Amino acid sequence: MSKSASNHGVPGPRTLTVTARADGQRLDNFLLRELKGVPRGLLYRLVRQGAIRIDGRRCKVHQRLQAGSEVRVPDLDRPRESRPEVPPKVLDRLRRAIVYEDDQYLVLDKPSGLAVHGGSGLAFGIIEAMRQLRPDDELELGHRLDRETSGCLLLAKRRDALQAFHEALREGRVEKRYLALLVGRFASPEAVHCDQPVAAGRDAGGRKRMSAGAAEGREAHSVFRPLEPYGAFQLVEVSIGTGRTHQIRVHGQAIGHPVGGDHDYGLPDANRSLRRHGLERLFLHAQALRFEDANGEEHVFSAPLPESLNAVLASLAEPSAPGGRE
Repeated sequence: MSKSASNHGVPGPRTLTVTARADGQRLDNFLLRELKGVPRGLLYRLVRQGAIRIDGRRCKVHQRLQAGSEVRVPDLDRPRESRPEVPPKVLDRLRRAIVYEDDQYLVLDKPSGLAVHGGSGLAFGIIEAMRQLRPDDELELGHRLDRETSGCLLLAKRRDALQAFHEALREGRVEKRYLALLVGRFASPEAVHCDQPVAAGRDAGGRKRMSAGAAEGREAHSVFRPLEPYGAFQLVEVSIGTGRTHQIRVHGQAIGHPVGGDHDYGLPDANRSLRRHGLERLFLHAQALRFEDANGEEHVFSAPLPESLNAVLASLAEPSAPGGRE
């Protein structure tokens, strides 16, 4: 529901009223649905500038809305609404990637190389493609994975299901486990904990980069449990209690063991070595996702390590392989 202010026929700011359907939704997701066709980057910039306000107050893109609140937005020139062209092979790939579905949730074994949403030069992402596959469902991302990360990605099919999952996230009732191949062997079989805060910044080229240890960073906690060494590399299981952008990759760098195949936070020499063993992507896979809903029911989802990553491990396991098993 919305109403517009005008002055002698000249379009003015609009006020969008938050309905019960959008109660608890993030501001950015609400705006993207209400203002279809407006670029995500523009909406984020308007929020940062204070041009978009909730009940007259400045806000943040990740702020959760409450039913009855009023979101004031400036008049925007919006292109004619059009759905992105999602290639049939991508739709088929995602259809085959569904590992679980009920009336509340849909879980994908997310392929590496597909972003979770469009924007920043991408015409579409997984959420846009899945909405095309399931037009009758109110699909929303429960959480996010990096573009190059594969594995368990949860989508909610109803608003109440999304709220239940986000409540579980806030209360620490969600456990995410990843498999990663790190550069350098661990000195002992003990788990390594990293609780350095993670902060956003920009590199010399202006691209967004995260860093660990900054006082202004957001709280983050990762646990790296060594599984098996592969020569100069270490296969680990990683569990995270928070979900910061690039958290595992940044924390791996912080403990001196960056993720193999990481071109932003990794080591070029190690990445070149892994390419000789067939690694063509980031070696990071969301293996399992577990959460307990408000009724105490436990939900557990898992996705096996992709064959392409298993092949890398097999190559590294060859006794005579450079950089592989000793």
